[in-house]
Amino acid sequence: MTPQVPAQDGPPPSPAKPGGGGRAMALNTLLFSALTGLSRIAGLIREIVASSYFATSGAFSAFTIAFQVPNVVRSLFADAALSAAFVPVFTELLEQDRKQDAFRLASTLFWLVLSVLGAITALFMLGAGWLMPLFTGGEFTSELDQLTVGLSRVLFPIVLLLGINGLLVGILNAYDQFSIQALSPLIWNIVILVLLVATKPFFAGDDELYAYAIGVLVGTVVQVAMAVPALRRMGFNIAPNFRWRDPRVRQVLKLMLPVTIGLGLINFNLLINSFLGALVSEQAPRAIDAAFRIYMLPQGMFSVAVATVLYPALSRFAARRDHDGLRALTANGFRQIFLLLVPAAAATIALATPITRLVYEHGEFGPDSTKLVSSALFWFSFSLPFSGVNLLLTRTFFSLQRPWITTKLAGLNLLVNVVVSAALYGPFGIPGIVAGTVASSAFMTAAQMYCLRRELDNRLEVRETAVAIAKIVGAAVAFGLLAYWTWWGLDEVLGRSIPAQIVSVGSALTAGTIIYVGIVLLLDVREAAQIQRLLAGRLRRGR
Repeated sequence: MTPQVPAQDGPPPSPAKPGGGGRAMALNTLLFSALTGLSRIAGLIREIVASSYFATSGAFSAFTIAFQVPNVVRSLFADAALSAAFVPVFTELLEQDRKQDAFRLASTLFWLVLSVLGAITALFMLGAGWLMPLFTGGEFTSELDQLTVGLSRVLFPIVLLLGINGLLVGILNAYDQFSIQALSPLIWNIVILVLLVATKPFFAGDDELYAYAIGVLVGTVVQVAMAVPALRRMGFNIAPNFRWRDPRVRQVLKLMLPVTIGLGLINFNLLINSFLGALVSEQAPRAIDAAFRIYMLPQGMFSVAVATVLYPALSRFAARRDHDGLRALTANGFRQIFLLLVPAAAATIALATPITRLVYEHGEFGPDSTKLVSSALFWFSFSLPFSGVNLLLTRTFFSLQRPWITTKLAGLNLLVNVVVSAALYGPFGIPGIVAGTVASSAFMTAAQMYCLRRELDNRLEVRETAVAIAKIVGAAVAFGLLAYWTWWGLDEVLGRSIPAQIVSVGSALTAGTIIYVGIVLLLDVREAAQIQRLLAGRLRRGR
């Protein structure tokens, strides 16, 4: 629970110092994972409803691109980049018992974000008519281009809103407060879903996508507002500070430059997928994005949770120059992410078509759309563990305040993606585009591991991690095989009504999970035993 602090002028005395033991960290991860899982499920429901309205139409592809362009700008200048650069500096001040300076830094950055991102947002909205057609590859009709422009103007303000949100959430994270960050996306998805359904009847034809865009904008406003009460309870108030020359402000901006470039390059991969998809067909950008939504469900539940919860702890180890603690925490987080995401990848590899059919094949979304989306999901699955662990490794570099290393690697990552996708989209279509994501994610993991090992005195528990991964992959193969044969048998018997699909896919995933858990515990994978002990302890306390 957030500590209660009496109202007063200026920052109050510091509450209990942030940070906790391994059990507290594990519980935070479990809570964050559960809430994020709910938000991803809500997001998937939102996607199901939207797909039932718009399928993989050209208009929905226009919305996809209109959303992805401000999303890339957001990744360059807003929440993730700002939070990643801000947390290590803010945490360092807290470690030095300089809370007043830390809060003053946060206030100054708030006004800086408001002015700079406000100007960037205004410029992009004014220039949308010239900018947006560049991302449709010249393959869209003039009507679809105009729809893309109009939707982007509704969506561009999220750049400013999420920039502010990144700062506010960074403060909460530094105090190990993760509930708002985990809960707000759930509320965001619910607001979008409600407004999509409620306002769609007020539009006609392709303009119905404006209901979706309005929902995204309003949902983002609500998401930002949710952080304010928690910060006030901590004693943080936005003061009119304009000390641009504060050395700590310069330190954050200096860290933010490579972080901005690095995260922007990583997120630019999605825009490349949409651009090349537009060269394949009008349906391809939406099909790739729909597959990506399913792909992001396990990543959001597990890797984002682990990386987010560990980041303040990594920053504290780095501030104390405790490389042993940093090394052990990173390696343990790496193995935890693989433990959770490798079986998730096995599930979507084995059941790509049944999962896509169950999730999306409703209303206007037919078998042809299922075929497009499932082909993308199948290939996305191979990148899932790599993409997940890259989040943790990147944040480890940020905690060390060595972001230029991962920024240079992100540039190479983008190059790998472009070369592979551009070479394969012609002969293979959607699978060729997604193969670029797989190749670039695997490259990024290997390169970050190599560089991080050098930063940490050539020690990163590589042998222990390799042994654990071998055991995990073996168990995941059993997961995939059993899941597929379970689904196939039940599908033949029950047919493909919605209840029958729920039973066949759900039973397949349950059977695969049981055999996977049994094997990793039998093979004595340490991270599996950690989770087992944590859950057993929670159950005992619950009784």
